[in-house]
Amino acid sequence: MKLTILPEIRDALAANRPVVALESTLITHGLPRPINLETARNLEAAVRASGAVPATIAILRGEIHVGLTDTELARLANTDHVRKCSRRDLPIVVGMQADGATTVAGTMIVAHWAGIRIFATGGIGGVHRGHPADISADLTELGRTPITVVCAGAKAILDLPLTLEVLETNGVPVIGYQCSEFPAFYTRASGLPLDVRCDTADQIAKIIAARDAQKLTTGILVTVPVPESDELPRALADQAIAQAVTEADAKGISGKDVTPFLLARVTELTAGRSRTANTALLLNNARLAAQIATALQNHG
Repeated sequence: MKLTILPEIRDALAANRPVVALESTLITHGLPRPINLETARNLEAAVRASGAVPATIAILRGEIHVGLTDTELARLANTDHVRKCSRRDLPIVVGMQADGATTVAGTMIVAHWAGIRIFATGGIGGVHRGHPADISADLTELGRTPITVVCAGAKAILDLPLTLEVLETNGVPVIGYQCSEFPAFYTRASGLPLDVRCDTADQIAKIIAARDAQKLTTGILVTVPVPESDELPRALADQAIAQAVTEADAKGISGKDVTPFLLARVTELTAGRSRTANTALLLNNARLAAQIATALQNHG
């Protein structure tokens, strides 16, 4: 597999220094301009400040990039009609020499090809509310690609109990970092208990090392609550999400268009407070991912 890897990242991987993968759909589909570019730069800075090398993954003109220059990052952030890339989309975008932004699933695949073990994102996809057959490819990928994904749980617009059931079916360990409940993205708790709690990055690194020693090919999901100071009140979040879902159904919005619509509408309904929470949890997750990548150096 041909990958275009930035020299800094290639050198770090060769020297077994910590590297953290970052997705690119939040740049092209998750956040509006110019906040998208500002957030992408801040995420890379947060990873660096926590002792690791950031590797933002995307496809530019048919080339799979592991790490982007600032010029490439800016171009991606200001390009229209970039295709969201999950597993099914990768050969299409490469074959057509097009631009693509990797989803959680797409980023996991490319990170694994490159030899990166840790990936930070905001929230994973899952089972859509009221549409139990609509299951994100993220959950399938977590069941077959051995990458550790650090997130704030699944996006709160989803059916969280069913999402956890699918993760269990796929054999994915779900770890709560300093929490015993599955985080609900905008809010710190969902009422859904987790089987495993870890209070340090080193404890998480030991679980990753044990998975690798057992030659298991499943991913690991590390869930981190949004910082308390940026948490959205649960009642406000629930009300906004319920209204957004109702509106999406009424408009007949489906498939890959659902998540961008719901996230944008929740932002409107919460007067921007959900976006503040989203930005805060992204940075929080990036910092922890860097700490885990660093701790993993001590455990093989």
